[in-house]
Amino acid sequence: MAEETNNKVDQDLNDQQEGKNSEGVEEEIFAESLEGQEGEGTGQSPVETQIIELQSKLDESESRYLRLRADFDNFRRRANLDREANEKYKAQSIVTELLPAIDNFERALNVEPDNEQTKSLLQGMEMVYRSLVEALKKEGVEPIETVGQEFDPHLHQAVMQGEDENFGSNIVTEEFQKGYKLKDRIIRPSMVKVNQ
Repeated sequence: MAEETNNKVDQDLNDQQEGKNSEGVEEEIFAESLEGQEGEGTGQSPVETQIIELQSKLDESESRYLRLRADFDNFRRRANLDREANEKYKAQSIVTELLPAIDNFERALNVEPDNEQTKSLLQGMEMVYRSLVEALKKEGVEPIETVGQEFDPHLHQAVMQGEDENFGSNIVTEEFQKGYKLKDRIIRPSMVKVNQ
C-alpha cells in the first residue's frame, strides 16, 4: 500500500511537471504569436494600430461635426439678418408706390388759389397730405435734405450744374424732386442742381 501511495505521489508530481511544462509552452506560443502579429517595421500590435485608426476617424468626425455646426450657426445668423432686414424694410414697396402721389400732392399744393372754393379745396388736400406724410414718418420714411447741403452722390442725383455766388462749390442750389429714405436705406435720391 505504501508503494501505491508512492506511485500516486510520483504520478501527481509528473502531472504537475507536465502541467508546468505545458503552461510554459503555452506562454511561449502566446508570446511568439504576439511577436508575429506586430506590425511590420512599426513595432505596433494590431490592437494599437486599430486604436490609432479609430482615433483618426474620431478626430475626422469631430472636425466634420465642428464644421457643420459652424455652417449651421452661420446659416442661422444670415437667416436672422434677412428676417430683420425684411421686417425693417417691409414698407419699402408701398412707400415706393406712394412717392409719385406725394409728389403730385406737393405740386397741387404749390398752386395759388384764385377763388374761395379752390382755397378750401387746397386746405383739404393739405390736411390729407400732412396725414399721409405723418403716416410715412411713423414707418421711418424721411425726406432727404438737399438745398444748402454738400452734394453726396449716394443721396443726390445731379441733373444740372450752375454757378451761384450765394453757394460754395459742390453745394446743392436747387431741388427738382424730393428724395426719400426709409430708416437708413435710400428709396429715391433727390434730383438736384449743383453749384460748380
